[in-house]
Parts: sequence; C-alpha cells; structure tokens
Amino acid sequence: MLRDYFLLAFKNLRKRGLRSWLTILGIFIGIAAVVSLISLGAGLKAAVLGQFGGLSIDVLNVQNKQVGFAPPGSTVIEKLNDNDLELVKGVRGVERVIPRLVRVEELEYNEISGFGYGADIPEEKENIEFIYNAFELEAEEGRLLRAGDSGKVLLGNNFLATDDFKKPFETGKKVKVTGEIKKEFEILGFLKKSSSFQLNSIVFFMRNDFIELMDAEGEYDLFAVQVEDKDEIEEVAQRLEEKLRNDRNEKVGGETFTVETPLQSLSAVNTVLNLINLIVIGIAAISLFVGGVGIANTMYTSVVERTREIGIMKAVGAQNSDVLWLFLIEAGLLGLVGGTAGALMGLSGASLVSNAANSALENDLFIVSVNYYLLFGSIAFSFFVGIISGVLPALQASKLNVVDALRS
Repeated sequence: MLRDYFLLAFKNLRKRGLRSWLTILGIFIGIAAVVSLISLGAGLKAAVLGQFGGLSIDVLNVQNKQVGFAPPGSTVIEKLNDNDLELVKGVRGVERVIPRLVRVEELEYNEISGFGYGADIPEEKENIEFIYNAFELEAEEGRLLRAGDSGKVLLGNNFLATDDFKKPFETGKKVKVTGEIKKEFEILGFLKKSSSFQLNSIVFFMRNDFIELMDAEGEYDLFAVQVEDKDEIEEVAQRLEEKLRNDRNEKVGGETFTVETPLQSLSAVNTVLNLINLIVIGIAAISLFVGGVGIANTMYTSVVERTREIGIMKAVGAQNSDVLWLFLIEAGLLGLVGGTAGALMGLSGASLVSNAANSALENDLFIVSVNYYLLFGSIAFSFFVGIISGVLPALQASKLNVVDALRS
C-alpha cells in the first residue's frame, strides 16, 4: 500500500512539472547552503587546528609577551635569559626544558633575496629527537639535521616548489643567510609537507650556528617545557607562573611573560571556530525555512486545484487517512528530491572552493572531506522538512467533504 502512495505521489509531482521544480529549488538552495557551509567550516577548522599539529599534550611553552605581531621573541621588551632557564628547570614537575630561538632572517639564493624566519635545532641528541617527534618532522629529500651538523640548514617543503628564486633549491647547494651577520650554509635536506604554514616555510639551523648568526648569546625566545606527568600540566603551569612572577616582582594580570598549555591554545581557537560554524548554520537555516514555506504554499495550492480529484478518490472508497498519506508523501518527496540534489551540489561547491583556496595558498591545507553523517543527515532532514511543511495542507485535504469536493 505504501508503495502505491509513493508511485501516485511521484506521478502527481511529475504532472505539475515546473511548479514542482520551482518548489524543490527552495529546499535545494537551503540544503546546498547547509552542506557547503558546514563542510567549508569543518575544512577551515581542520586547516587552522593543523597549525597546532606540533603541540604535544605534555609540553607547555614559556615566552615573554609580545608588543607586536611577529615570530616569538622578536618584538618583546625583555628576552628570556639564563636566569629564567635555571628557574624553570627547578620547578617541581618539570622533566625537560628546551630553549628555542625563532627569528626573522634574510635568505639569499641565486643572487635573489627573500625574508622569512628561522628556528634553531638543539645540539643535544635527545633534545633533537624530542623536537623532531613533537613536530612530526621527516625529510622529503636529503636528511634531517643531526648533532655536529655545523654550517648546514634544513628547509621547509615550500622551498622545493617555489620559483621565487628563479632556480630550484637542491641538497648540497649553498644559501646565504643574513641575521646580525651574513653567513653561507649548505642545504642538507627538505622537510616533508606539513599541515603547518610555518613549518613549510621555515629554515632550521643548529643552535650554535643560529646564536652566532643572530648574535643571541644568552637570549631565548621561548622555552619548550616537558612535564613529568601530562595529567598535571595545568598544575605545573601554575607553579611556573608563580615562580616567574615572584622572580620578576610582578602582580597577577601584569605579567611580562606567558605560560601556555596545549589545551589553552586549542580552546581559544576552538571557541572562535565553533562560533563561526554556529553563524554559518544559522544563515543556512534561514534558507531551509524559506524552502519549507515554499513547499507549504505549493501543497495548499495543490489542495485547492485538486479538490474535485480528492472528492472522486473519497467517492470510490478512499479514506481520510489515504488522502492524508498521499499529500504528506508528496510534500516529503519535494523535500527529498531537493535535499538530495542540494547535498550533492553543496559538497561539490565546497570542494571547488577548497581547491581554489589551496591553489591560491599553494598548499593542501584546506581539505573538505565527505562527511556521510552530514550528507545523509541533511537529506533525511530535508525529507522531514517537506513532511512538516505538508502537514496542514494534507490535513485540510483529508477533511474535505465528499459532496462539497465533487461540486467544486
């Protein structure tokens, strides 16, 4: 019986042709907007969170507060120093402290210069391995820096593809780097592509080379602090804050340093991204509401136009429930067809936008993947919206009096 309802409903929709397609268009636009915007929102979230891919759950960062937007340490009033390093090492719960330098430098290759930023790799073998594991660094060509690799650099993956220097970078070639002094380095290798913009464009030096290049003896831009127990990272962070605050004679809220845990970094980003997604869903929901109104309008018009048809159906034995089911299924089919087409088009649109963004950024960070829960959920929801929109018209049709209907 249910099969007959669907066949008859489908036949009726086909008969109304253009009006049915115009009604479907409303749901189509709404579902396409929902799927594309949510997919793009998820892709944006993945791309942004990918920039935090190097965060380990048992590592926190200590650095001085910036007075401008730049790499860590380059715009601070006071640099971290040896006293701070020893103080952090002495905090209970701290297992390892790795001081880091991150500075802006000028790189010259093929007599063409470009500005970027470099970072140091520790000289100690165990610390080198820790940094590579924390940031998931692997070599695409050549190899990674090792202890004793003085005079060599490791370049990010973007250097393999760039044509800014009119000549391809290759392992074994020389580059000139200018910091406080100018020095020539040999290219040892290139990193595999990362989800982080920074790592794809970075230049890594051995620590002693970078200190000499930047004239930064006794200066540190940040401390990577590994804790003994990851479950106590918040407590260790509080101890660090208190000890540094007391050492610098600073009040709560007036600190010239920051102690940041991975959860704090991700929480701030997640809050912003979730807010963006909520706004996006709200905008798409308006389109769905408009589509639902369109279905209700079409079904009410259908009831008026088919009054005599309904009277004939009842005269030959159709029950009120039969008429009700027929009109509900017709409304549901309008939503289903529009939702299916909209979901597929929305996913295609999101993929096109992500590909365009990746081409513009020359990277594959913005990835839109097929979310089957979203895909099938949106189709099911559009069917549900169609049925809800058709409830009142269907009730009106089912309650028509046979005699009155035949007279119309």
